[in-house]
Amino acid sequence: MNPEVDEVWLRARLVRPGSVWTQVSTVATTGSTNADLASAARDGAASGRVLVSDHQSTGRGRFTRVWEAPPGTSLAISALLRPPPDVPTSRWLWLPLLTGLAVADGIRAATGVRADLKWPNDVLIEGRKVCGILAERVDGNAGAAAIIGMGVNTTLATDQLPVPTATSLALAGAQVEPGEVAAAILEALGEWYSRWLGGSDLRVDYAARCSSVGRTVRVQLSATDSVVGEATGVDANGCLLVQVDGAQRAFAAGDVAHLR
Repeated sequence: MNPEVDEVWLRARLVRPGSVWTQVSTVATTGSTNADLASAARDGAASGRVLVSDHQSTGRGRFTRVWEAPPGTSLAISALLRPPPDVPTSRWLWLPLLTGLAVADGIRAATGVRADLKWPNDVLIEGRKVCGILAERVDGNAGAAAIIGMGVNTTLATDQLPVPTATSLALAGAQVEPGEVAAAILEALGEWYSRWLGGSDLRVDYAARCSSVGRTVRVQLSATDSVVGEATGVDANGCLLVQVDGAQRAFAAGDVAHLR
């Protein structure tokens, strides 16, 4: 693991009375932090486990997209959470959304850089992607678990970016301390998750930070199916609300492109 991210320090900062985090580990490299925690979840691992790495060789995004960043240029952070059985499955859509809020808050706290959100799972700096989020449900003998993965571009240089529309904290002018970034994001995630568990309505908070809201967007539903309209907000379950041909529609999934 990057020497700037000390496992003992990170554990002492995150695992404390009242925190949702129960176990924190760091590894120098792994195939996928999400896959590692998914395996642990199937084996009955408790809620609150965290895994952090600064290199993963088979990182995955939505729609089975795969990428690999050079070691030491990004943070892979995954968290295992087990919402209580009485939380309706429909509300789980909020998990990547509240994680986006946490990543934006953590980046701001650790670096001073402002980040915005693109529904449902991207964190942007000046319109460029700095973090992708992948939330997965895993079922096992201990019940259902959510594995939430965050891939934060920390020190990628321009010639290392996976696509021209990406960026990194360093390219945004931040002085990056990976341990501080990871800790700040996870602290914020614990707070947002606790609010969500407590039944807080996060719609206003999310809409205020989401750059998709108030814009014309294209929602790509499949390779051949998409709709265009104005995003007006999110509903109680975290679905994106889009005004399409005079009617409001709610989307639980889809790739969003900002058209203006």
